[in-house]
Amino acid sequence: MPMNTALQGIADGGHATHAHTGAWVAAVLRARISAGQLPPGTKLSEQKLSAALGVSRNTLREAFTVLAGESVVQRIPNRGVYVAAPGVEDVHEIYRVRRLIEPAAVLWGDITDEALERLDAIIARAREALAAGSIAGMADANQELHKALVALSGSASVDELMEKVLAEMRLVFHAMATTPDFHSHYVERNAALVAQIRSGRREEAAAELRRYLDTAEHELLAHMGANRS
Repeated sequence: MPMNTALQGIADGGHATHAHTGAWVAAVLRARISAGQLPPGTKLSEQKLSAALGVSRNTLREAFTVLAGESVVQRIPNRGVYVAAPGVEDVHEIYRVRRLIEPAAVLWGDITDEALERLDAIIARAREALAAGSIAGMADANQELHKALVALSGSASVDELMEKVLAEMRLVFHAMATTPDFHSHYVERNAALVAQIRSGRREEAAAELRRYLDTAEHELLAHMGANRS
């Protein structure tokens, strides 16, 4: 997506009462990256972003500092700030975090009827994307599913951590854009996971989720290694 289009989406989001803080700007940019609107390698123009968000360049630089600390953006001397392209160690760290928080949310989270309906709706969208051959649609649904699983925890702090992880995951997914099978075979695996949760088999679901994350990490690293060779 061209940066101007992504910036329009940012501007359309409106301004919160705390819109002039670096943390708010970082959250807005993180959400856009998580949604796939700012792909790896995108240069983040201070002038355009300042105008779109209605913030000063100093505030924007505060946000860049936060995002750089999360490995979501990269500062390149004399060139500017760019959306990062995660490497092998970044993938390892992403999955270390995911293996801790996702199975825990499935084991001990609050599984309400509303939460189950949300999970079912995401699975339906994933199946529609699979039928249409939409890699982006499958990736979107996958991101939403794992976000919804972590939301079972009921913790705003854990949700915030997962938002950071998903922003990095979205950048990793760009490396798999030409590998549709990576996403397609997780559609029904996700559906089976939701079925286990719905039937109250939490321990089985958590164990399956750990195996699932191990497999996904291995596939991503193998693909990244093949691209470097």
